[in-house]
Amino acid sequence: MTISIFQAIILGLFASLSSMPGLGGTSIGNYTLGRPLIGGLICGLVLGDVPTGIMVGAAMQVVYIALVTPGGTVSADVRAVSYIGIPLAMLAVKSYGLDPASAKGVALATSFGTMVGTVGTVLFYGTATMNLIWQHMGWKWVDKRDYKKLYLVDMVFPWISHIIFSLIPTVVMCMLGSDVVETIKKTLPMDGVPMKTLFTVGALLPCVGIAILLKQIVRSAKDFVPYLFGFALAASMGLNLVSATVVAGMFAIVIFELKMLQLKKPAVAANGGSAYDDDEEDI
Repeated sequence: MTISIFQAIILGLFASLSSMPGLGGTSIGNYTLGRPLIGGLICGLVLGDVPTGIMVGAAMQVVYIALVTPGGTVSADVRAVSYIGIPLAMLAVKSYGLDPASAKGVALATSFGTMVGTVGTVLFYGTATMNLIWQHMGWKWVDKRDYKKLYLVDMVFPWISHIIFSLIPTVVMCMLGSDVVETIKKTLPMDGVPMKTLFTVGALLPCVGIAILLKQIVRSAKDFVPYLFGFALAASMGLNLVSATVVAGMFAIVIFELKMLQLKKPAVAANGGSAYDDDEEDI
C-alpha cells in the first residue's frame, strides 16, 4: 500500500479544512472533519480501503474522545492525528499484515496516532502564531476604517497559514510514510522487544481517553451503569468499536429525550398545571 502525490494533496486539503474559518471552521471542520472517526472514513475513501480507515480511525478516536482545547491550549493536534497519523497507521497495519480490528492492529494504530498527535502540536501553534500576523493587519485596517479589506483576514490570509502548516507537512509526511514504515518494519521486527513494548503501551492508550471522558461526565455512581453495560454488551455480543458506537448513539438519544421530558415537567407545573387544566378553565 502506497500513497500517491494526488492522494497526499487531498489529505492535505482536508487537514487544512479541519481548522479553517468559514465553511471549514470550528463547528464543521474541527469537530467533524478533524475528528479521527470522520478522518478515518475520509482517509479510507482517499486511499481506497474504507474498512481499514474506519477501524483505524475508531481506534484513534477512543484515545482522543475527551480532548478539549481550553484557551487554545492543546496536548495533541487531532488534525495531524486524522490526516497524518491515520494514513501512516494504515500503511503500518498493512505492512505488518495485521488485522485492523485485532488487538495488535488497534495498539499499533493508537501508537502511531499518539506519536503524530504530539508532534502535530508544533503545527497547531505554528498556525496560530502566523494567524496573529493577519489579525494585526486587520486591526490596522480597522483603525483606518478600511473595513472592505477585513474579509481578507477571515477568508483569504488564513489559507497561507494552513498551506504552510497543514497542507505541506501532510503531503510531505504522507509521501515519506511508506519509506518510514518499511524502515520501521526492518528495524523493529514483530517478535522484538521494542514492538512488544509498543503494542503494550498502545493497548493502554485508549484507557487514558476513556478515563478523561469519565472524569468529565460522571457525576454520580449511577452514571457508571450505562458505561459498564456497554462493556458487557460488547463482550457478550462480540461488538467491535464501530458497532459499539452505533449502540451507544441509540442510548444517547434515548437518555437525551428522557432528560428533555424531565426538564419540561417543572415548566408545566410552574404554569399551574397541564394544557387540559387550561381547557377546563375556558369551558
